[in-house]
Amino acid sequence: MTEEFWNQGTSQGKKGEDTFDSHVIQYEPAHQGSVNAVTTLSPDLCVSGGADQAVVVYDWKQGRLCQYFQSHNREVTKVLCYPGSTWVFSASRDKTVLMWDINQGDEPIQDFCGHELVVNGIAISPDGRKLCTGSRDNWMCLWDIESSKCEQRHNISRNLVTHVCWVPGSSSLVQSSEDKTIRVWDSRMWQVTNTFPAKQYIQTYCDVSSNGNYLLSSSNGFGGQGCEATLWDLRQPGCKLVEYRGHLQTTACCVFLPTSPGGTTQVATSSHDASIKVWDQNSAVCLGTLPLDGAGPLVSLAPSDSSNLLCASFNTGIHHIQLGQGSNQSSGAGPDGAEGLEMRVVSRF
Repeated sequence: MTEEFWNQGTSQGKKGEDTFDSHVIQYEPAHQGSVNAVTTLSPDLCVSGGADQAVVVYDWKQGRLCQYFQSHNREVTKVLCYPGSTWVFSASRDKTVLMWDINQGDEPIQDFCGHELVVNGIAISPDGRKLCTGSRDNWMCLWDIESSKCEQRHNISRNLVTHVCWVPGSSSLVQSSEDKTIRVWDSRMWQVTNTFPAKQYIQTYCDVSSNGNYLLSSSNGFGGQGCEATLWDLRQPGCKLVEYRGHLQTTACCVFLPTSPGGTTQVATSSHDASIKVWDQNSAVCLGTLPLDGAGPLVSLAPSDSSNLLCASFNTGIHHIQLGQGSNQSSGAGPDGAEGLEMRVVSRF
């Protein structure tokens, strides 16, 4: 562990405004510079990718850097793990996707090359045999993981892919796009089966609920215009259920949170306005807001369980955030956190 803080985001001589308080543990940073993506590998380990071109495996509970992979030659845009395995996938502005096995050294075991622009979306089929990639080059590609062969390709004009996720237990995928739409794909035919009504702004991210019934998407925006996340019913394609409004700048990420026994279903969003919000999934009531002053855009969220959330930032690394009900020691519930959800930064790395 190190007590050395980043220079960005600290307020010299303004202790009252300094978000780096004495209650937050500062671990060795996982990356140099901005962190673009974070995901969970196990209950203790996360994987992240950043502008430093590195893919990092980190024990966030112990504050220990475990592995450091560096074979990309431009910044890493997305990282992904296959549940229950030691596989890690990373997408990059170098137009490639690399596959790593944390038990097989520090060199990639497979590479997937063929896109002409930055790869922004990666998703693995539920059986672990296929990899989907999506890029700003308008191509959606389906790869055989074992051979790294591209088996299907489909180009749709203006479909600048921002994110891809596989529907659990299904042959369907969902992708968001800069053309403001959400598309549902059938991986067997490699065709679009549904296109949701276009939103007003670029769709930055998407996530699917663990039961495969619901879809979240998030919107670009500014000055509070756009900036929302939207809940859709995948069983009724194009059926918009609720919107989560409250961020002041682009909502960069939106995720379903694991539900605790007897708990309500919740979603979390992070934004370029340097705040994280937790919402009641069904009513769209904001349960709590955690501002991370000086952190810059918050571009990626990774829930570990119902009470622990990881957040990647441009300026201050990765934040471990603890969620809990009704504590008087909350450092994050904002004025719209009427139901008293505690949101507290435990550590940064």
